Amino acid sequence: MKYKYFRKGLALPFALFLILFVIIPILFIIFYAFTDNQGFFSFDAVVSFFTSTTKLNVLLVSILVGLFNTVLCLLIGFPLAYLLANPKFNKNYVLVMLFVMPMWINFVLRTGALRDLLSIVLGWFNTTNGEHPLFCTMVGMVTNYLPFTILPLYSTMLKLDKSQIEAAQDLGCNPFKTFTRNIIPQTLPGLVSASMMVFMPTISSYVISDTLSEGKIMLFGNSIYLSFSNSDWNGGSFMSLIMLIIIFIVMFATKKFQGNGSERRLSAW
Repeated sequence: MKYKYFRKGLALPFALFLILFVIIPILFIIFYAFTDNQGFFSFDAVVSFFTSTTKLNVLLVSILVGLFNTVLCLLIGFPLAYLLANPKFNKNYVLVMLFVMPMWINFVLRTGALRDLLSIVLGWFNTTNGEHPLFCTMVGMVTNYLPFTILPLYSTMLKLDKSQIEAAQDLGCNPFKTFTRNIIPQTLPGLVSASMMVFMPTISSYVISDTLSEGKIMLFGNSIYLSFSNSDWNGGSFMSLIMLIIIFIVMFATKKFQGNGSERRLSAW
């Protein structure tokens, strides 16, 4: 009995952390989102957001950039993760560490260094970062979030059932069918995790787009930052609430999708 209470007591620090740094801040966001400057209940922030074409366009652009960045990271990260997880091509963990090491460097420092590097490269063609804001922003997005794509895919591909792949090949499946009906279903949890880890931070990011595009690309994170910088606590809080709703929707959809992963693997046969 004492051991049972002791185990429950170990959860108290985590519960305290959730209350202080998750629940209370979210309650503050909800409070400011539906009140005015005097603290009275109001829908001014809601009306201001949905009647502002600028804010709605920023949200749409952020979603499109997030989807584009997710697709690019998956297209680049999937073959890289497959090579890293395959002992025929990678017999040690040195290559894996090369992809992990950039994550140890400060995010802002990485972005600043990439800005200078792009300035040098584009300078060879007599152009600047500001003249190609979308290109520079996407380079920064892929560079910063590619490790978050490779790691979940790599850990999933280490657990691939090689016997299923060999059986598919022995039964006459060509490489394309083996990839789409065997490897993809087995790596589905990693694909979903990688997509979540790239898509959601991309939408809320503002340092990359602001630094690399010289302020010409504004994402939803930039809009929230500007609102709080201009002391528009109500508008910024409502946009933060929109961001939270998007995150919860994505998490719910991907959780449901991951739950069908085993059925999908069985249906592939």
